[in-house]
Amino acid sequence: MENEQINIVGTITQTINNLFTNLFSSIDNSLYSVLDDLLFINTDIVDNKYFNEIFGSSSSGIILICNSLLIGVCIYYGFKLLLSHLTFNQVQKPSQFIFKLFLCAIAMNSSNFIMENIINLFSNISLSIREIGEITFNKNICLSTFIQEFNSTVYLEDSSVNIFSLTGLVKGFISIGLLNLSLSYSLRYIMIKVFVFLSPFAFISLINSSSSWIFKSWLKLFLSLLFLQILVPIILLVSFSIEYNSSDIFSQIIYIGSVYALIKANSFVRDFMGGLSTDVSMGISSFRNLITRS
Repeated sequence: MENEQINIVGTITQTINNLFTNLFSSIDNSLYSVLDDLLFINTDIVDNKYFNEIFGSSSSGIILICNSLLIGVCIYYGFKLLLSHLTFNQVQKPSQFIFKLFLCAIAMNSSNFIMENIINLFSNISLSIREIGEITFNKNICLSTFIQEFNSTVYLEDSSVNIFSLTGLVKGFISIGLLNLSLSYSLRYIMIKVFVFLSPFAFISLINSSSSWIFKSWLKLFLSLLFLQILVPIILLVSFSIEYNSSDIFSQIIYIGSVYALIKANSFVRDFMGGLSTDVSMGISSFRNLITRS
């Protein structure tokens, strides 16, 4: 009777371990080619047929709408200037307004070019940091390499996961953490495109000093999203500089710390320079619920 109970428990345990082995392998294999593309953004994000059609030019798309708004701003300023002679309210000098209008019109109609160069700047800085790591460690500094390093050091990729062991828990945390990162980076990817679309409207807001806060807020949010791909390679450099041992608990804990730092990188950027949160709540609690339901 006891042997039968032991066999049942062993069978259930083995089944659970097999399920989680397949789950974690699926997550890893699916994320290898996705995470780096979502994180390390370059000018390809704005070099798209449909993107360019939506953004448009002076005769179509968002740029046409913004040029129409410029005409509306000029009409509004004209009425405000006329009323100022009756109400004696201070307004911008016509020469100052025309100068701002001229500069903002140029920036607005060239916003696609400006955004492309800003994105290219951050991409080149990120590539430079990664090249330093490649020269130093003789390996590609990216998230896919980080996953492969973990699988070959702490967790043997061809072996079964024992979810009831420390190594299994570490593997589970990191796999769920990487899934968290994919959702967070995909949200960031979309928001960067959104802020590029909003760039012409942000430039228009600079015409009037009372609306210039819109441009400042837009710029801070946009740069904070791009700055993430500079911080993450630095975290990866630190992670790769640490020597790991598969039998060392310290190494497993440090791996958890590295993944957690990658997950919280967006929060660090937001606390440092302000910005938009792209964090997705899929941490330890999600992993615990996953085990409980099993």
